[in-house]
Amino acid sequence: MGSGLQRAQSFMIVATLLYRASHLTVGALAVAQRRSELPLQYAGFAAALGLSALTYGTALRRGWFDRRHIWADALIVGCLLPLVLCTWGGLREPPAIAWAMLLGGSASAVAAISLERLHALVVIALLVVTHFIGYQAVGASPAVILGHLNSIVSSAVMTWLFRWYLLRQGRLLDEANARAVAAEAHKARYAERLEHHRALHDTVLATLTTLASGSVDANAPEVRRRCAREAAYLRRLIQQTADEVHHREIGTALEEAVGSVESLQLRVTAQYHDLPQVPPEVAAALGDAVREALNNVRRHAGTGHAYLTATRDPDGRGGALVTVVDRGPGFDPEQYRPGLGLRRSIHDRMVEVGGRATVDTAPGEGVRVELRWPG
Repeated sequence: MGSGLQRAQSFMIVATLLYRASHLTVGALAVAQRRSELPLQYAGFAAALGLSALTYGTALRRGWFDRRHIWADALIVGCLLPLVLCTWGGLREPPAIAWAMLLGGSASAVAAISLERLHALVVIALLVVTHFIGYQAVGASPAVILGHLNSIVSSAVMTWLFRWYLLRQGRLLDEANARAVAAEAHKARYAERLEHHRALHDTVLATLTTLASGSVDANAPEVRRRCAREAAYLRRLIQQTADEVHHREIGTALEEAVGSVESLQLRVTAQYHDLPQVPPEVAAALGDAVREALNNVRRHAGTGHAYLTATRDPDGRGGALVTVVDRGPGFDPEQYRPGLGLRRSIHDRMVEVGGRATVDTAPGEGVRVELRWPG
C-alpha cells in the first residue's frame, strides 16, 4: 500500500484522471455528432487523448506526475487547442467549441497539484487569457465567459485544497505509524529484557542462592557443570546473542529442567505419558515454568524430593498437562503473596503462550502446581 503520502498522491492521480476522462467523454460525443464536417476536430481530439494518456499513464507508473507532461498538456490541450479550433477549425459558436474549452478545467486542476505554486499560477493565468480570447472570438455572452473562467480557477483551487488536506492526513498517518512501530520495538525490547530477567531468576540466581545457603558442595562436578552452563548463558546475554525460543520438544524441555535442579541435589520422580506435539515456544515455556516450580520446591518446601507428571490433556483438545508436586508443609494461599518466581516465571510465562498455571495448596498438604496448555 505504501506510505500515507504515497497513498494520498495515488488518490489525486486517480481523481484528476477521472475528471479528465469526463471531459474527454464530452469531447468524444461532440466530435461524433459532426462526423461529416470540420475534420480538424478529430485531430484536436486525438491530440488531447494522446497527451492525456501520456500524462496520466506516466503518473500511474511512477507514482506522480512528470512536470514536463503537465506543461505540454496545459499549453497544447488547455491553451492552444481552443485557439486552433476557433481559427482554423471552423467553430464559430460557443456550444461547438465548449468541449475543447472544458478540457481547460482538468488542465488547471492537474497543474495546481503538480507544479510549483508560481508555475501553477502562470498556467492558470494562461488558461484564463486564452479561454477568454477563444470565447470572445465565437461571440459568447459575458455570463458564459465568466462562468467558464470561474470553473477554471475553481477547479485549480479545489484540487489544490484536496491535495493539501490529503497530504496532511498522509503525513499524520505516517507519523502515527512511525510512533506505533517505535512503541512495538520498545515493547519487544522490554519483553526481551523481562524474559532475560526470568531466566536469570530461574537459573543463575537459583544456583547462587543454593551455593550461598551451603546446602550443596560447590566443588561437586554436577554443580560445577551447572555453573559453567549458566556462565555461558550470561556471556551470551551480555553479547545479546541468546536465542530466547528454543526449538525443542516438550519432553526434551522438561528433562532439561529436571536435570538443572537435580544438579542442585533435588531428587525428581518424573513420569511422562502420551506427550503431545506443541509449538516450540510452548515447549520452552513449559520447561522454564517447571524449572522454576522445582526451584521453589528445593528452596521452600523443606523436602529433597519432587514429583513431575506430564501427559496429554484429557479434555481431548490435544493440549498438554504438566504437574509439579511436593510433600512439604504447604502454605495458606489467603496469607501468601506470590513472589517473582511464581508470578512471572510461572504464571506470566504460561499466559504469554496461551496457557495457564494454577497452584493448589493448604497448610500441611504440600503444593501442587498445574500447568495447562492451551489455557
